[in-house]
Amino acid sequence: MTKPVFSRRSLLLTAGASVLAAPAIAQDLDFEVQDRSITAVTRRNTSSFRQQSWQDHFDTLGVATIVCDTGSRALHYWNADDTDYRIYPTSVPMSEELTRRGYTTIVRKKEGPTWTPTANMRRRDPSLPEFMEAGPGNPLGTHAMYLGWPAYLIHGTHDTRKIGRQSSSGCIGLYNEKIEELFALAPIGTQVRVI
Repeated sequence: MTKPVFSRRSLLLTAGASVLAAPAIAQDLDFEVQDRSITAVTRRNTSSFRQQSWQDHFDTLGVATIVCDTGSRALHYWNADDTDYRIYPTSVPMSEELTRRGYTTIVRKKEGPTWTPTANMRRRDPSLPEFMEAGPGNPLGTHAMYLGWPAYLIHGTHDTRKIGRQSSSGCIGLYNEKIEELFALAPIGTQVRVI
């Protein structure tokens, strides 16, 4: 067996490649110095999820509980006996003015929802249709859960680029496969809080 031979040239090339790659790696991280240690804080949504406790928002779990955290862009779900806790990445409203916060419930559920843009949505974007049938182009995705507030929903999306972003006109959006899962778990009457 022969030992690998490292030349000065291979060592310099390896070190140079590492230095060139460092800015690409560092651009996804913010660094905070705390007590002489470095803590990396990522900007990516999935790592910024903050675990929620349903007790911080509700007195009881009711038939089920959902907390939509617009800050970390995550939806938290608990079943009625607290044996099932799930977190889903979401899209959230585009602006603070479109964000409704507070308590409500799921009042209706629809598989294959149709879409009727609100008057305000059509004023902001006159190219929107007056009505859209269910299907691949429908922005509500494959499933929708209607909240007690008019025109506010938790729904799917065919445009997966929207998840993790401020991209909705007030609704909470999930990947289609995730809304299908949540749709099966959360009954009508599920209590919801948007924070």
